Parts: sequence; C-alpha cells; structure tokens
Amino acid sequence: MQQAWRWFGPDDPVSLEDVRQAGAKGVVTALHHRKNGEAWSDADVAKRKAEVKAGGLTWSVVESIPVSNEIKTRSGLFRAHVEAYRQSIRAVAKAGVKVICYNFMPLIDWNRTDLRYPMPTGGLALRFDRIDFIAFDAFGLRRPGAKTSYPEADLEKAEARFAAMSEERRETVAANVVAALPGSWIGYSRDSLIEAMKPYEGLTPDLYRANLVAFLKDIVPVAEEEGARLCIHPDDPPLPLFGMPRIVGSAEDFRALFLAVPSLANGLTLCVGSLGVRADNDIAAMAKEFGPRIHFAHLRNVTREGDGSFHESDHLGGSVDMVAVVAQLLAEERRRKAEGRDDAEIPMRPDHGHLLLDDRAKLKINPGYSAIGRLKGLAELRGAMMALDWARSQED
Repeated sequence: MQQAWRWFGPDDPVSLEDVRQAGAKGVVTALHHRKNGEAWSDADVAKRKAEVKAGGLTWSVVESIPVSNEIKTRSGLFRAHVEAYRQSIRAVAKAGVKVICYNFMPLIDWNRTDLRYPMPTGGLALRFDRIDFIAFDAFGLRRPGAKTSYPEADLEKAEARFAAMSEERRETVAANVVAALPGSWIGYSRDSLIEAMKPYEGLTPDLYRANLVAFLKDIVPVAEEEGARLCIHPDDPPLPLFGMPRIVGSAEDFRALFLAVPSLANGLTLCVGSLGVRADNDIAAMAKEFGPRIHFAHLRNVTREGDGSFHESDHLGGSVDMVAVVAQLLAEERRRKAEGRDDAEIPMRPDHGHLLLDDRAKLKINPGYSAIGRLKGLAELRGAMMALDWARSQED
C-alpha cells in the first residue's frame, strides 16, 4: 500500500518536512481555504500540487471536496453546488489526483466528546462518551425531540451525568461536540446548531439515502469521464446523532449504495476506526467483500466500551484485528495486479494518533492529527505490512 499522511495545508503545524521524515510518500490534502459549495479552480489545485511536490512528496488523495448541507438535503442552492462539485472533480483529475474521499454525514462530521482522554501509557486519545453526548443533546443543547430519541434508561443516566458535571465540563463537552473539524470552515454555536438542523427535519434514512444516490448519479459520470475514483467515508461514529439519519455504517449500507450506483468509480474509504465502533461489523470480511471498490484506507483502531462509547486505541490494538484487515488489503492489491488494474496500489494513512511526548505541550495541535502519534502508528502499520509480505514470500 502507498503510505500517505493527511496534511491540512501551509497552516498545518505538522510540516511537509515532518511528513517526509515520518516515511510517508503520499499526501492526503484538500483546498481547505475554499468554502463548501465553491468550485475548485485549476490554478488553486495546481498551486497545492506544487506545494506538495516542493516538499518532496506526491499529492495522492483528495480529502476532501466537502459536500454541502444543501446537497445533502437537496435544498437551497444545491444544484449550483452540485455543478461546482463536478467542476472540482475535473480540476483535481486534470492535475493527476484521481482518488477523492468525501462523506455524507448530516451536518456534523466526526464527533467526539473528549479530545484529551488519558490513556494508561500517559498518551492522550480522542473519545466518544455516549452518555455525555446524550447529556449535551438533551439537557445542554436542549434539542427539540432529543428526549424521545434515546432509551429511557440512557436518558436517566444522561440527566444524572449532566447534573453532576461542573460548568467547565459542560462547556468542554459542548465545545468538543460542535467545534469545527481541522481544516473546516464550519463550526456551530448552540443556537446556530439548532437552526442548521432544520433542513434535515423529516429526512428518514430511506429519504436521505435517496439524496445520496441522486448526488452520486450527478457526479459519478464526471468521475468516470476523468478516470477519477470517488470513495465515501463511513459515518463517524456510525451511530444515531441528534436524531438525524446516518446511512453509511455497515456492509448492508454499502451493498445498497453500490447496487444503486454500480460504477467502480463509486467506491469507499475503508475507515477501520469508524466501522469498528459497531461490534456487528467484521472489517476484514468487509475488506474482502468490497475489495475492488476500496480506493483508500484509513487505518486506525478503537476500543469499544460496551454502551456505544469508544476511545481511539493504538493502531494495532483495540477491538478490531488490524493485522487481519491489512492482510486482506494486501491480498486485494495482489488480485488487482493480476487483473491488470492501474490502481493496484491502495493509498492508506495512519488515521489519527495519540497525543504523545512533547506534542502534549504544543499550543497548536489539530485533534487527532499530532505528528508523533501518527508517526508511531505509521511505523507499526509499516511493520505489519512488511511482516505479512515476508511471511507470504516464505510460502511461495
């Protein structure tokens, strides 16, 4: 697999020199200065590609061309945004960047309640505490309908948890849940979050999936024409949040999506950590079943805590057998080579990482994207890949 690294552009506290020292060859990046719904120009894409090349690296994956809320809800200026998206696909493909990761999560992308959760090693991890989330939703945000969205027993736990929280803890959870993601323009206050939810009212999972399929039917033909490969990122976490539909979190979800839009340009990003939140997901089996459509892999792991809560573990630890997943991805690469596919090599990145060593004291860190934690993860994954390749060579 091509070892890659997410980079948020010139303002990223982790430089391209750091990326190169970590041993990565590819860069996963985007035009983070462009707002959702704007078309990316050939000039802007060329500039970003030149920046990456000057750092001695290759821009191998776009993550991501954001899908606006208007597109997701088929409202407002969505038709103009779809056309801008098509233009952006053409611009990155023209520059030779053919793998495009995107997501269709409603309103908020990945969600965590803790950004500095202490691990036994002394490192700090990202964590999602389901009861803290419910406490925020029902008693902090006071979202209309929140109290009917959860089982009564969980709601009682959340009410007691919220009552016991200090004001500082309440504010921390709220900030973590509604804050903008690294490289994103969109963050919400409590009032603006309630307002932003309104276009999603009445969208059932079936209706929301129909919106995704309609979007793909608009853009997949462009990707086919340009030789580009779209790869949807699973919901993170693949759990109900804020009463809005989450439709990309299981093998069944992927089957429905690929049945509706059969083109190989309609693929997936195998995010082990996101899918691993659900105990019913067999990630290695999913890697085998959907192998031909896996255009990109996020290799991180999670430890499930039993009630929907989880924290991000070491890359080779946690609840998912990461080595089995990597072995299946390597098998898929061999299958593609035998088939003669020109995309036999699957780009991967060591998604997220613990906050370790002197990174803990740095003033500017993108949550989950510190240098040392990802370097450690990449080294572990590289070792696993080399060991699997060696073992196979002994069999031949």
